[in-house]
Amino acid sequence: MMMDGYTDMIFKSLWYITPLILIIGLIKTPWFKGKLGELQVNLLIRLFLPSNQYELLKNITLPTEDGTTQIDHVIVSRYGIFVLETKNMSGWIFGKENQKQWTQQIFKQKYKFQNPLHQNYKHLKTLEANFGIPEESLHSVIVFIGDSTFKNNMPDNVTFARGAIEYIKSFQKVVYTNDQLLELIMVINGGTKVRGFKTDREHVTHVKDIVAKKHEKPKAVQSSLQPPQRQLMQPAPVCLKCGSDMIERVTKQGSNKGQKFLGCSTFPRCRSMAKIV
Repeated sequence: MMMDGYTDMIFKSLWYITPLILIIGLIKTPWFKGKLGELQVNLLIRLFLPSNQYELLKNITLPTEDGTTQIDHVIVSRYGIFVLETKNMSGWIFGKENQKQWTQQIFKQKYKFQNPLHQNYKHLKTLEANFGIPEESLHSVIVFIGDSTFKNNMPDNVTFARGAIEYIKSFQKVVYTNDQLLELIMVINGGTKVRGFKTDREHVTHVKDIVAKKHEKPKAVQSSLQPPQRQLMQPAPVCLKCGSDMIERVTKQGSNKGQKFLGCSTFPRCRSMAKIV
């Protein structure tokens, strides 16, 4: 009986361990890091861009030809429209403007991620197509949040937090009147899908569909070259959680030591794994 009471006392004194573990696990997820980066950018915009000159539109989901696309931040001003893509990352960042993928290096580990300039380009083209906004009025801004360092010379619109604010303020040529600005804000808000859980889930489903299509085997095509039919290369496997490339890895310890498997190229930010078929 005394032992049972002692055990109960231990459990009661350690009740907070399980929720603490869950919270720590949540903090380490790419989703949480992304949301934290968005909050930091929100704060920067509120503090350093006058609200009477710059209107912040957040979490915009727009229809596209093949589904939807989401934009974290759009800043509408008399000097143009600024579309922000936020990256909350640490380590060394290697990349050039025209490269398809950039590299994050943390100590000796390297992780590939999509060129954010290319990623944000779709956002700009969607705004242009949906609302007839002139291309010259749209400006792409890539904001890195976190303890990261660029190891290449980056374009002026790829910068760290305060640098993004300075870049936006560098545009001083008035391109919209106040009336045009109000109309533009109303048009964008009116064309945005209703914010909420349902819209977010629809967008996630769309992203998963894109990932699934990348796994589909391409149909064999007839070629005029010899031999008459050639086999197309299989597309690289894609992570079902974050959409990044999956790469072959080898188990280094445990009962499965030496066995090969597919792991997300962004590990440890994403820990998705799959069997090699």
